[in-house]
Amino acid sequence: MGHGITKAELVQGNEENQQEVAIVGGGCFWCVEAVYKEMKGIHSLVSGYCGGFVKNPGYKEICTGRTGHAEVLKISYDPLLVSYQQILEVFWVVHDPTTLNRQGNDIGTQYRSAIYYLDDAQKELAEKSKAAAETSDLWSDPIVTEITELDIFYPAEDYHQDYFGKNPSDGYCLFVAKPKVEKFKAYFAALVKA
Repeated sequence: MGHGITKAELVQGNEENQQEVAIVGGGCFWCVEAVYKEMKGIHSLVSGYCGGFVKNPGYKEICTGRTGHAEVLKISYDPLLVSYQQILEVFWVVHDPTTLNRQGNDIGTQYRSAIYYLDDAQKELAEKSKAAAETSDLWSDPIVTEITELDIFYPAEDYHQDYFGKNPSDGYCLFVAKPKVEKFKAYFAALVKA
């Protein structure tokens, strides 16, 4: 179980490194991480947990659905190479934001669609991006993604980090994560790392 990182700590740490942070939850963090690992301008990715009420939660607790946390991805990126808006555009395409507390066969509040913003500018961009996704022809059902201010981000256990990269032949990776990566590459060729 990891020590939580507050919003202030995230903002300060990234200002020092001239990076910015986005935090999104689109179902299982293995899938979300696999997609953003292929995106240009990304410095680092950390799978973790946000939005709950239990301090220092572990994966087994999260899986019960009783901690209130969502599986999320902390994306540290270079704003000169990729924008927060582009990160959100990818987010709306690579997961289903219309299913409440589930992604495919992954069911529970920990799999909810969520954006955790760090400041008012991110909140405004997230809300505009959601409105644009709602009026697009991407999804026919209403979008249920929550947009919430970040309180604390808890990094997940080490074995969850770069899970797809370390386990490409795992059945879940082959049949759930890999198609999301392929969808990202098909829709966003200009954003794929060289």
